[in-house]
Amino acid sequence: MTQILQLFIFIPFLGFIISLLIPAKKENTMSWVAFSTAGLNLLFLIGFVGYWLFNGHPILNLKEVVLFKSKEYEFLLDLCFDKITVVYLLVGAFLTFLVTIYSRYYLHRESGYKRFFNTILFFYLGYNITILSGNFETLFVGWEILGVCSFLLIAFYRDRYLPVKNAIKVFSVYRIGDVGLILAMWASHHLWHENITFLKLLNYELVHEHLTEHSYIGVFISLMILLAAAAKSAQLPFSSWLPRAMEGPTPSSAIFYGSLSVHLGAFLLMRTYPFWEFQTSVRVLIALLGLSTALIASPIARVQSSVKSQIAYGSIAQIGLIFIEIALGLNTFALFHFAGNAFLRTYQLLVSPSVVSYKIREQFYNYVPRHHTIEDSFPKKLEYSIYLLSIKEWNLDSFMNLIVWKPLKNIGRKLDFLTINRLLLLFIPAYLFGLGALIYSGEGVEHHYLPATFALIGLLMILKSFSERRSPMMSWLLLIMNHFWIALAISFNEKLDSKEAVFYLSGVVVSGILGIWGIRKLQTYEKNIDLNQFHGHSFEHPKFAFIFLIACLGLAGFPITPTFIGLDLVFSHIKEDQIVLAYAAASSYILAGISLIRLYSRLFLGPHVKTYHETAYKSS
Repeated sequence: MTQILQLFIFIPFLGFIISLLIPAKKENTMSWVAFSTAGLNLLFLIGFVGYWLFNGHPILNLKEVVLFKSKEYEFLLDLCFDKITVVYLLVGAFLTFLVTIYSRYYLHRESGYKRFFNTILFFYLGYNITILSGNFETLFVGWEILGVCSFLLIAFYRDRYLPVKNAIKVFSVYRIGDVGLILAMWASHHLWHENITFLKLLNYELVHEHLTEHSYIGVFISLMILLAAAAKSAQLPFSSWLPRAMEGPTPSSAIFYGSLSVHLGAFLLMRTYPFWEFQTSVRVLIALLGLSTALIASPIARVQSSVKSQIAYGSIAQIGLIFIEIALGLNTFALFHFAGNAFLRTYQLLVSPSVVSYKIREQFYNYVPRHHTIEDSFPKKLEYSIYLLSIKEWNLDSFMNLIVWKPLKNIGRKLDFLTINRLLLLFIPAYLFGLGALIYSGEGVEHHYLPATFALIGLLMILKSFSERRSPMMSWLLLIMNHFWIALAISFNEKLDSKEAVFYLSGVVVSGILGIWGIRKLQTYEKNIDLNQFHGHSFEHPKFAFIFLIACLGLAGFPITPTFIGLDLVFSHIKEDQIVLAYAAASSYILAGISLIRLYSRLFLGPHVKTYHETAYKSS
């Protein structure tokens, strides 16, 4: 029975590969492949669930593939199937099938028709990997695929300013959540001393024994899981990204931000529930987060002028209630709530164009006075204050910019004195010094502070790349150098084999060279390129845009490249007491992904800089 689980990943993967081979002009073939893939997966899933229920609905676990194995570490893909998986897979398959049929007509004759269906099928693959995941590593593979698909779908109208800008914003918030997941994986390796599966978390004695001996690590892992879940499900203070994500086409808004992707934070909490079930402080924190989100998002939804924003904040409020249900241990009820909310929001978003059209006509002929609401019973000052705060969305966007992005950019701008020549002159001697210290370090006792120092140097390079406005090549070289600094920093830990470091850097070198070639090639065609604005060069150079995107994903450690496996590998060698090193490495990884997507967007997306091309509206 367990071997059949592979089928639910193989079918979307096969559909995605076939869709890549179909010419862009064949719309019918493309759409037929998309809804046939989702429909076939749905039929097989219904049959398998019936068979599974008939046989007593056991919890299934399949150790799929070992991608990398060493003496100290094993990177394996593991699949798990239980009632949580059943609900999420069934809802996902049905809604994907529904949305692909809807999109067939909605996007007819759009220039990005093929691109849309390619991305939807890739999203469906990532979604199934996430839901079927049996350990953190497998979940992270699907998690990263969903993040990239999110960026591509929001920026679908890539010749417009706001969709591209909001796509970068949403991807950046997703990466904040990734910090939590990476640090949870790192701490989990030290807690269990193995690649723990979600099935083993159901063993109460095992979990209780480890948490009793390492209570602080247990709380840290739970808080990092909550950070990842809150960012993915748009809970406070990350709620402002969800309405910005509605800049994409209505079908992608429905499937991604109304129903499936936005509920993955709740999925993560349910999947790890046996781990933090007896940590009362964590459960109270989850419930308070859900309650505060629901209380703030509900009035925001009621004052929005855009129907998509109303639906987005309404969904955020419901997910806040789902968080409360999970914290109370009502997981079965939370699953029903998820399914109901997903179906409702998908329906609302798909019919929203028709509803808006109807309402516009209706208001001219039928005046309806405003109904009395509960806020009318409040003192007027309080009522008006709530109204103004809701109109401004509680300044959540400004808050995130003030406490997260602005400080990072300011640090990066302090390094504006660096040029490419100065960078190389500083990097080569400093790196040679680090290699010399590594060779003569012995057991590493004499150089206790060097790993954290080198990792912080790598983080500074990422911050400079993140804030770079002049030279794309400068930004790209900084991103490559960061990986070398991280590899050097962790090489001081005696358990890291040099072969593992070479394996990690092999992916960096290949992607780095490909990116340098792409930037050089673009400069031969477009003499003046910088990072001060969006250039929109994908319009005239679509092949270069695609190649450079592949290079960016490779350098960012996209699954399942050598860089991705290598990053997880080096994290497993960061010791339990090396908090600074772990934080610097995780932050570098996350900010590098944001910087790479920003670099790609500035060069290839947005309105074209050449004025003889048609200029699109700012927003969709």
